[in-house]
Amino acid sequence: MADDHLEIVDSDDVELRFEARRCIHSRTCVLSRPDVFVPNVVGPWLHPEAATADEVAALAHNCPSGAITYRRKDGKPDERPPIVNLVRIREHGPLAFHGDLRIAGEAPRTRATLCRCGASQHKPFCDGSHTAAGFQATGEPATVDSQPLAARAGEVEIAPQKNGPLQVTGHLELVTGTGRTCGRVDETWLCRCGHSQNKPYCDGSHARVGFEADGA
Repeated sequence: MADDHLEIVDSDDVELRFEARRCIHSRTCVLSRPDVFVPNVVGPWLHPEAATADEVAALAHNCPSGAITYRRKDGKPDERPPIVNLVRIREHGPLAFHGDLRIAGEAPRTRATLCRCGASQHKPFCDGSHTAAGFQATGEPATVDSQPLAARAGEVEIAPQKNGPLQVTGHLELVTGTGRTCGRVDETWLCRCGHSQNKPYCDGSHARVGFEADGA
């Protein structure tokens, strides 16, 4: 089963889903299991029957964008939100969220990579445009003093503001590319125009540069 964006392939134990418009080509799938995600072929390229349901689930969990998801048929639980909501700040790239996410009114998801360069054609999601745009932004921002959160899980609402930043509400820890916690918030505004001088946080530069993007 397929449409322009979503491919669904079944095995006896698991339903594998791939949503092309969410993919940022991190290549963790084709590098780790090229028998399941077969690159550079004409015709079918998704083969969940080549792996166990546990292995398909692990592949999905390692996909930062959430382009890969699954539904188990073997009675074991499907993917659950993590016990700590995180956003990882990717060097010269997007914001990689892992949590109990509610993004722009869409159905809940647990993984997503959101644009912070301003160039994506699929905002608020990353589409890899940061590479062609030559976006430069550190994945190791300075640590902001913060207290441990009273809770580390729960729903995280991400509401893109019209012509402005991502408003994020919920318990969230910001983590650098090397795994350092650089901030803890219950509400924050994250830059998505690419011009803030205080990345990953918004500093109002979107108004100065005339950034245009739809809101939630």
